[in-house]
Amino acid sequence: MALVELRGVSKSFTKGEETITPLDEVDLDIQAGEFVSLMGPSGTGKSTLLNLISGIDRPDRGTISVDGVEVTGLSRSKLADWRAANLGYIFQTHNLIPVLTTYENVELPTLLLKLSKSQRRQRVELALEAVGLTDRANHYPRQLSGGQEQRVGIARAIVAHPKVVVADEPTGSLDAQTSEQIQTLLQRLNRELDITLLMVTHDRDVAGIASRKLVLDQGKFVDSETAITMGV
Repeated sequence: MALVELRGVSKSFTKGEETITPLDEVDLDIQAGEFVSLMGPSGTGKSTLLNLISGIDRPDRGTISVDGVEVTGLSRSKLADWRAANLGYIFQTHNLIPVLTTYENVELPTLLLKLSKSQRRQRVELALEAVGLTDRANHYPRQLSGGQEQRVGIARAIVAHPKVVVADEPTGSLDAQTSEQIQTLLQRLNRELDITLLMVTHDRDVAGIASRKLVLDQGKFVDSETAITMGV
């Protein structure tokens, strides 16, 4: 049984008189410990797919299950609890809270879990160690480089020991050297901590670090040869 299972998932949006369907009867299996990249032309539903898997949005049709739990069947309150315990999200723009230190930003997701103060501290310290930022624990976002900010965002995504981590263009706002460092970090976390990753990217080189590469176009997954003709 796959860790993440999508069956017949569809999602549409209305824009004026036009109906846009970024996902059309999509099936997908992601195994535990996999690192999957997702590419495709702009507006093809890549971020929509991440938001559906993470429970931020709901599909119009179909089911999504993570580790045997049908996410699409959870109530709003249970979904929030499930997301806090099982899902990590890495954003392109970091989304750090400027008045909180590195430690406090990483600690935030653990405040939603039934953990003691010492358990929260242990998890935060482990997450900061994993991304190499132990010495920046008391720094504020304004005192960090762009790459360090993204490392904080990654630490925040893994601190709750989630079943799956989704990443939306995690290197999109970084320079080439910093992007390479983040790519290496993601590979290491996947390999050494067995973190299951689904990453959206527009960069073919970044997509290449994943163990499996998917391309989404016109609501469907397409094969690699079709992707080449699309210029993806």
